[in-house]
Amino acid sequence: MEHATALCRDCLTAWSGAGRCPSCRSPRALRHAELGALAIAHVDCDAFYASVEKRDNPELRDVPLIVGGGSRGVVTTACYLARIRGVKSAMPMFQARKLCPQAVIVKPRMAHYVAVSREIRAMQEELTPLVEQLSLDEAFLDLSGTERLHGMPPAALLVRLQNRIEAEIGVTVSVGLSHNKFLAKIASDLDKPRGFAVIGRAETRDFLARQPIGVLWGVGSATRRALEADGIRTIGDLRLRERKYLIERFGALGDRLWHLGFGEDHRRVMPEHKLKSISNETTFFEDITDIPSLESHLWRLTEKVAMRAKAKGLGGRTVVLKLKHSDHRLLTRRHSLDEPTQMANRIFPVAQKLLLQCSNLNFSFRLIGLGLSNLTAADDSDRLSGLIDPDDARLCASETLADQIRARFGDKSIMFGRSFR
Repeated sequence: MEHATALCRDCLTAWSGAGRCPSCRSPRALRHAELGALAIAHVDCDAFYASVEKRDNPELRDVPLIVGGGSRGVVTTACYLARIRGVKSAMPMFQARKLCPQAVIVKPRMAHYVAVSREIRAMQEELTPLVEQLSLDEAFLDLSGTERLHGMPPAALLVRLQNRIEAEIGVTVSVGLSHNKFLAKIASDLDKPRGFAVIGRAETRDFLARQPIGVLWGVGSATRRALEADGIRTIGDLRLRERKYLIERFGALGDRLWHLGFGEDHRRVMPEHKLKSISNETTFFEDITDIPSLESHLWRLTEKVAMRAKAKGLGGRTVVLKLKHSDHRLLTRRHSLDEPTQMANRIFPVAQKLLLQCSNLNFSFRLIGLGLSNLTAADDSDRLSGLIDPDDARLCASETLADQIRARFGDKSIMFGRSFR
């Protein structure tokens, strides 16, 4: 396929020229002049949590679906039928209900999504060991040098992977293919859902010049407003400014934006990407002042953080509590453990004590967050601690059993009493 410019997305036939596939007559063709020369990909599941729910319950297939919390919660994800009505991730649930009153709302089943994500990850690692997982539903792949091993170029391997995930797992993915991570990530968003987009070297600068400045990594709302105040609204505008000016104006960020503006990104796909922390937080629809209600939210956050730590095979030595006042001031408390842990029943008592230290502040809070930092690979420290404290060992054993049940039957199949407060 070295000189082929078209690839059938159904039968993987490669050819050059226009029209339907010469083998199966499918109109689904991937076309690009550099199709055989690119090897960095971003694979992104389409509305992952919602897609898993629709796969598991066919009655939900043709209805708008929102995965998220209760009246005070936020949207975790929404299917595309809900998205066209304006529903977005992280949107308050009450707002999502107004925009799409006919939507079916289901609670997240995180342990189940982790299991499905592992199946997808295993398929990706059959193609290359260079898989950098960013989250449960997206990853970078470096397929350089894999053509001799698999007998087909990266583009064909990715089409086959895309079809296999849909056929065997029952969810769809979109693929971006380019010559670096930054552009592959942009490409995967160009043709969603079930899409495959390519950005080649020859077109990089012209393509980027038309893009809004917000597509650059590191440009959040505050940075975007600062750039726009300087008259920089597109990447083309950015490239008209001298690199020295951007560095003086924005420091190291300005230098990185200048390089990205020209499509330069030399970061490698890192399969052992080291996390600095694992965290989760929730914003309340109404401010909360009483400690019992905060403790209830804190337990649910603890379960989520512990589950993510277990999924990644990590333990943490430092528990971090974050509280945001109603006036948006941030309060942070942390406590270091003697040994790393990934068990909710060990994390929660520490987080609870940190929360009680704040109980005399007489503030109302709009957000609570929990984090686990100072991460290391999980070892036997949780088990060894149980040898010293038999009661602790029983709690951890029951938590492990609960994890196994949830992985098989869903997050709501077994719940601890704290979850109902």
